[in-house]
Amino acid sequence: MLQIINSLKGDKVIWAFIALLALFSFMPVFSASSNLAYMRHGSGNALTYLVKHAVHIFIGFFIIYQIHKIPYHKFRALSMLFLPVVWILLIYTLLKGTTIDGANASRWIKIPFIGITFQTSTFAAIVLYVYVAKYLSKKREVEHNFKQSVIELWLPVFITLMLILPANFSTAALIFSMIIMLTFIGKYPLKYIGIIIGMGLISFTFFILVVKAFPDAFPNRVKTWEKRIDSFFKKGDSVKDADDYYQIERAKTAIATGGVYGLGPGKSVQKNFLPQSSSDFIFAIIVEEYGLLGALGILAIYLLLLFRFIVAAHKSTTIFGKLIVVGLGFPIIFQALINMGVAVELLPVTGQTLPLISSGGSSIWMTCIAIGMILSVTKKEEEIAEEIAEKEKRDDALQKLIDKQLQEDEASENEIEDENKVKINQMKASIKNKIIEDDYSIEENPMLAINGMRKK
Repeated sequence: MLQIINSLKGDKVIWAFIALLALFSFMPVFSASSNLAYMRHGSGNALTYLVKHAVHIFIGFFIIYQIHKIPYHKFRALSMLFLPVVWILLIYTLLKGTTIDGANASRWIKIPFIGITFQTSTFAAIVLYVYVAKYLSKKREVEHNFKQSVIELWLPVFITLMLILPANFSTAALIFSMIIMLTFIGKYPLKYIGIIIGMGLISFTFFILVVKAFPDAFPNRVKTWEKRIDSFFKKGDSVKDADDYYQIERAKTAIATGGVYGLGPGKSVQKNFLPQSSSDFIFAIIVEEYGLLGALGILAIYLLLLFRFIVAAHKSTTIFGKLIVVGLGFPIIFQALINMGVAVELLPVTGQTLPLISSGGSSIWMTCIAIGMILSVTKKEEEIAEEIAEKEKRDDALQKLIDKQLQEDEASENEIEDENKVKINQMKASIKNKIIEDDYSIEENPMLAINGMRKK
């Protein structure tokens, strides 16, 4: 186990929070799935759903591990490569999409032969965020040309959103909001952002008018949005509205029943009546079973994860790395807040899952892909820090060798100098003795003769 942990690279705090959320998810998923087990099999045994969720989590962590080893600069080219693939998948989803567990929108496609369903809009969001980050990092030091940016940046964005919007308005709105935030952080001109928001509102209004004029082209979609918004504001003023408001009423009942400490793990009552209790409304089940303390604990983990994303973005040495962390990390947190806001009736029903806690394979895997990319950025910064530390160690060792050699050379020079001094003194003494011992005639050298006589 320690060997596996040591092989993990990147921000260890992010790894810890992700593992904590994944481990906690087993308890509410196992509890909330009993209702599905009873309706489908009549037994109420949710062990099958627990094993299925465990497989999804295991595959998700395998995805994180594999992606976080990829150098994040390669995601630039991959975003360009996958963008046309995403468009094809979204078109196929609109034409051949299926429904799951009574969901009122065809948002999934079923992978042939293996029978796994896949929500294409979540994958499209990841590709689009990376594409926008690539464009903004490339144009960071260049003055933006609006006409050129419309073609290179906003045309692919609007094409993708147009293919998501008919089946999944909440996801399209979330993606558009996150892209606007990303362009703001990437220092895209504010006046251009205002123009793009205006264009987006006009396009959405035009889409509503087209759907109203041709209701058979997009059956039930605008009506579904109208009912959700109407039930959110009117709160069951009529029988029709009360039926639409059924889910949120059950969620509020679960939250009120939980109190401060909750009923205890597995003791939820509303899971038997609340549709999508293991996915879209799992937060209500968490509050019912674990109380206000459990709800605040989950909220705290997501907020701490958001703080860690901010730290990772700040540490990144490249603009592309910063935008990758922001573009992929912030939507995970905002999706969690939206899920919680729906459960407590702060927002209309949107169908957004609680990341890494709600059941569902594709939602978990897409979140894991995003986290793997974020960890790839932090891994690179960690490697750079290690290289700098290693370089500093090598420089220190080299400096010590140089200092040692200099000290040895200085000592040698001192020894040589001392030896020379001794030789010079010996030569002086020898000459002096010779002068004393020798006799000099006055004719040869009067001074030496006199000195010699005096010494004698």
